[in-house]
Amino acid sequence: MFTAATVTSDENYSLDLGRNLGEALHRKLGQTPHACWLFCAPKHGLQDLLNGIGDAAGTANIVGCTTDGEMSAAGYFKGSAVLGGIVSDQIEFTIAHAENLSDNFERAGKQLAEKLSPMVQYVQLFTDGISGNGCAILRGILAVLGEAVPIAGGTAGDDGKFERTWQFAGDKLLTDAAVAIGFRGDFKLGTGVKSGWSPIGLAKKVTRASGNNLYELNGEPALQVYERFLGKHAEKLPAVGVEYPLGLVGRCLDEEEKDYYLLRATMSVDRRIGSIQFAGEIPEGALVHFTCGDSHSILAATAEAARAACSEMGDVTPAVIFFYSCMARKIVLGQRTQEELDVVRNVIGNELPVLGFYTYGEYSRISCNQPSLLHNETATISIIGI
Repeated sequence: MFTAATVTSDENYSLDLGRNLGEALHRKLGQTPHACWLFCAPKHGLQDLLNGIGDAAGTANIVGCTTDGEMSAAGYFKGSAVLGGIVSDQIEFTIAHAENLSDNFERAGKQLAEKLSPMVQYVQLFTDGISGNGCAILRGILAVLGEAVPIAGGTAGDDGKFERTWQFAGDKLLTDAAVAIGFRGDFKLGTGVKSGWSPIGLAKKVTRASGNNLYELNGEPALQVYERFLGKHAEKLPAVGVEYPLGLVGRCLDEEEKDYYLLRATMSVDRRIGSIQFAGEIPEGALVHFTCGDSHSILAATAEAARAACSEMGDVTPAVIFFYSCMARKIVLGQRTQEELDVVRNVIGNELPVLGFYTYGEYSRISCNQPSLLHNETATISIIGI
């Protein structure tokens, strides 16, 4: 048995709204959910909303976060609350959380992983999108679970304000935290990931970097190289960098994935020393390209990611779609944002429940034999089938 459903509301958050959403989900599923996901805008009353859902849903297995846009079977929304749930007698769910990420990201990842079932087969991860170093958190998790365990999910958003994001675990409202839900049982997983951005010009070498701070490309200050590339648009940095992310190749990826560009989006610049801070780590010594994309290439890539996820399913019938896409894609798509969700559903199945959000960073493996990575500006799709 496997049933999944979603419910959505754009009403002001309150205890009653949480109860209404929990009761509506219960009715759609026909029984108490075994696990729930809450993705919502960062509006006043989050704790009341979470408490109400907990009262009515009847499960402590609730995870999620605030977003830069929500997705459900009803479509794409801004400023809403989306609650999804699964009932399954073939999957065992466990949730975990780790607080105070910024004290030590890798240690927090290890602590999170140690709280999950030791036999976990698949993990969905949601982390603070402002304070958290997703690459380091992943390293901690994979050090405990092993690189063969696929991890999907995203970093929390706050409607593009970049001030504070929230994460949910059971009835806990957290910030500077990571939450996760582990799957164990008899199910099939299909994943797909693609960005739609293409390389421009010759590759450059990262000659000085630390964490997510890039200081030099080919021995020159990174900001100087970026400004020369952008020309008159350079004064719009870091915002314009969303349209021209760096694509990493080389030692950060396996040789067989050399045609895949792991994207990094600009977050801030330090004009005094000529450095740029990105939304993910950039390894010193890596080769990078400037990249560009448009709405057509983005939507084509989303379709490709959906087809890849379907291909991994083989002849197993999909039962639910999880879709985590970057807020940078939403910026480029503009009024065409709904089309990205439509593309996914058209490829995989219009009748299937779908649940997800627009993130500040995405977690996914590139292929079955690769460890999970933190992506920027990328569409990531996970399908669960029974």
